[in-house]
Amino acid sequence: MELFASAAAPGGWETFLQFCLAGLTTGMLFALIALGYTMVYGIVEMINFAHGDVFMLGALLALTLVGALRLEDASPAGLALGVAAILAASMAFCAALSLSIDRLIYKPLRHAPKLAPLVSAVGASFVLQNIGLVWRGAADLDFPDLAPHRNLLGEGAGLQFTVKDLLVFAVTVPIMIGLTLFVKHTSLGRAMRATAQNPTAARLMGIPVDRVVALTFAIGGALAGAASLIYGLYINTVGYQMGFQNGLYAFTAAVLGGIGNIPGAVLGGVVIGLVRSLGSGYVGERWTTSLIFAILILILVFKPSGLLGTRAPEKV
Repeated sequence: MELFASAAAPGGWETFLQFCLAGLTTGMLFALIALGYTMVYGIVEMINFAHGDVFMLGALLALTLVGALRLEDASPAGLALGVAAILAASMAFCAALSLSIDRLIYKPLRHAPKLAPLVSAVGASFVLQNIGLVWRGAADLDFPDLAPHRNLLGEGAGLQFTVKDLLVFAVTVPIMIGLTLFVKHTSLGRAMRATAQNPTAARLMGIPVDRVVALTFAIGGALAGAASLIYGLYINTVGYQMGFQNGLYAFTAAVLGGIGNIPGAVLGGVVIGLVRSLGSGYVGERWTTSLIFAILILILVFKPSGLLGTRAPEKV
C-alpha cells in the first residue's frame, strides 16, 4: 500500500506546502501511536512491540462498526454521531486489549530479566497479527471514504485542505493537549511521573505502582484506538499487516524524539511524517524508508537521547 498517491513533478511553493501538510497530518497519526510506546517505556522501561498490532485490531474493529452502522448511507448528523461513537468504541477496545496484554503477559514478567518481556512482546505481536489475519483475511480492505472531498480553502486555491485533514487535527490535537494536562496537573499524572522517575521510591510514598502501570497501558491503547479510526478515514485502506509498518514508524518517532518523553514523541511523529511526505515527493517512495532511518541514525549519533530526551542515570 502506498501511503501517498503519485504526485506531479514537484515544483513551486504550493507543491512544497502540500507535501508539508500531508506530512504534518500523517505525522500527527504517528505521534498518537508513538505516545503509547513512549509512555510504557517511561514507566516500565519496556518496548511494547505488540502496540502496533493493537492499533491494527482497532482499525479492523472500526471498519466492522462502520459497516454495521451503515454510515455510508447516513445523514451528515448521523455520520458525525456514528463516527464519534466508533471513536469511543475503538479507544475503549484498544485500551482494554492493551490492559489485558499487560495483565496476562507483561505483569508476571515485571521482575524477570529484560530479555523475557521483550521476547514476550514480540510473541504477543505475532499473536495479535494472526488474530487480525483470521478475522478479516490477508487482503488489504477498503475503508469507506466518508469525508467530503471539498477543499476548505476554496475550489480555486492551489493548496488542498479537506475535511479529512481537518478531522485529523480536530481529533489528535485535543487528545494530545488533554494528555499533557492530565500528566502535568492531576494526581494520577503526578503518580505516573513519580513512578517513571523511581518506582521503588514511589511505592514507599504509597503510590500504587501496579495501578499506575495498568493506567499507562490503558491510556496508550486508547490513543492507538483513536489513531486507528482516524487512520482508516484518512488513508481509506486497512489490513492485518498495517500494525507492523505503522508501529515501526511510530516507534522510530518515539526514539527520535526521546523515548519516554511525551513532547518528544509528538515532535518525532511530526518529523517522521514530514520526512516521509517530502521524501516521497522529491526523492521517490522506494527511498523514503531508507531516508527516514538515515536521518534517525544521524541524529542519534550526535544526540543519543533523542531530540528532546535527556540522559538519565541507570536504575539499580
